[in-house]
Amino acid sequence: MKIYFAGPMFAKADLLYNEYMVKKIRELDDSIEVYLPQENGAINDKTAYADSKMIALADTEKVLESDLLIAILDGITIDAGVASEIGVAYAKNIPMIALYTDTRQQGFDNQKKLAALGDTAENQFHYLNLYTVGLVKLNGTVVSSEHEFLDLIKEQLNK
Repeated sequence: MKIYFAGPMFAKADLLYNEYMVKKIRELDDSIEVYLPQENGAINDKTAYADSKMIALADTEKVLESDLLIAILDGITIDAGVASEIGVAYAKNIPMIALYTDTRQQGFDNQKKLAALGDTAENQFHYLNLYTVGLVKLNGTVVSSEHEFLDLIKEQLNK
């Protein structure tokens, strides 16, 4: 199975988290091939040069070759590159699983947090772009735990 890993990759924390998750995914089964864009030095060695067309062509080719796109939705907003990769996968009907671990989603039934939604600038929850989330959900699912994320990837292996 070929998996495309879509995740933010410009902060050291993002790079380390991506490596951690890809290691976990690769440990699931020897038949899994994960494309992690940050491992593609031809376009993502930030000390070298790759123009926008080179990056778009290389990553789009890998999305289109994949059997499954997995995406990390965490961050202030969904990473623009991740959103683009989700759009390509949706257009080509490639199944998707997204991980969204933002802790602000906890307490969704807390009445004080819900009441605060009516008070300007007191949203206790994090917002994700609903168009991008909708593309994932139309062709897959969004989960909030790494355990569930890895379990769903295992399920895809058995299809």
